[in-house]
Amino acid sequence: MFETSNDILNWVLAASSGVLVFFLCWALYYFIASAQRIYRLIRQVERGVGKAESLVDLIREKISSSGTYLAIFGELLKRGIEFAKDRKENKNERDDEASKGKTKKK
Repeated sequence: MFETSNDILNWVLAASSGVLVFFLCWALYYFIASAQRIYRLIRQVERGVGKAESLVDLIREKISSSGTYLAIFGELLKRGIEFAKDRKENKNERDDEASKGKTKKK
């Protein structure tokens, strides 16, 4: 079986190349598995970023539409205050006229 030192060298080279191939295949398997996990993680992050962007767009849309509503509400509030002031002034004028009319009659 082992007649010369070359035979021993050939067996050692064959065994070491077999072990090297085994470890290279094992490392390649784990590298591919890690790459798949990284790819899945990146997809999840992209989905999360997409959801966050849609949420920001929705908030921006709601704020802009509510800004329009707030402008309308502010205008209505301003007109309501003006209406209340005018009504109060008219009431005060009527009260003044009524009090002047009562004092003249006495």
